[in-house]
Amino acid sequence: MPRVKRGTKRRASRKKTLALAKGFFLTKSKLHRSAQEAVERSLRHGYVGRKRKKRDFRALWIVRIGAACRAAGTSYSKFMSGLKKAGIDLNRKMLADMAVNDSAAFAKLIEQAQAALKTA
Repeated sequence: MPRVKRGTKRRASRKKTLALAKGFFLTKSKLHRSAQEAVERSLRHGYVGRKRKKRDFRALWIVRIGAACRAAGTSYSKFMSGLKKAGIDLNRKMLADMAVNDSAAFAKLIEQAQAALKTA
């Protein structure tokens, strides 16, 4: 079997790992093996975090909508059910933004949702 010398490819790979580990503490940013472990771990956490962010924001929007609904005397679930029956198709991000920044428009949506619940 022929001998393989990994000169430039190995150096490039290690430089890339150490560049990704820039700013890590002590040997995690200086020594290749420690840096490699830390970088793999951080990339794994970053991947999970990107998924988690979507969950966290949806929960935040639901809390904001629920708070605005309770202030108007209805529950979140009845409000969402009324919107669906009224044929109003707004996502939770937009509803939460309206609840915080445009309370008059949100109050109209609540009225429409309650009217749709009474007729259905």
